[in-house]
Amino acid sequence: MQEERLKILLQYLEEEPNDPFNIYGVAMEYLNNQPDKALMYLQQLLVEHPDYLPTYYHAAALLVENEQFSRAEEVYKKGIEIAHQKHNTKAYDELKRAYRMLQDEME
Repeated sequence: MQEERLKILLQYLEEEPNDPFNIYGVAMEYLNNQPDKALMYLQQLLVEHPDYLPTYYHAAALLVENEQFSRAEEVYKKGIEIAHQKHNTKAYDELKRAYRMLQDEME
């Protein structure tokens, strides 16, 4: 995580707090070094911008890392549903693949 880039992204978020891309950008910046903070922003997106499709893969993956398997399963299923509704084949396939991997882990 580059502090300067994070500072800029946080400034964008402050200027336009309802723009899901700004929230997502901050979450992605925190993803590798502060995953709990990343998850906080991703969960905000799930609540406030449930149609913002890029959220679902990363949010569910972080939930799996935190061993919150049932919540991760819900997030994957919702993301798959939205990807299907939006006819986003790439996101649909990625989410389905990740969801199947989670199911295999849970067995």
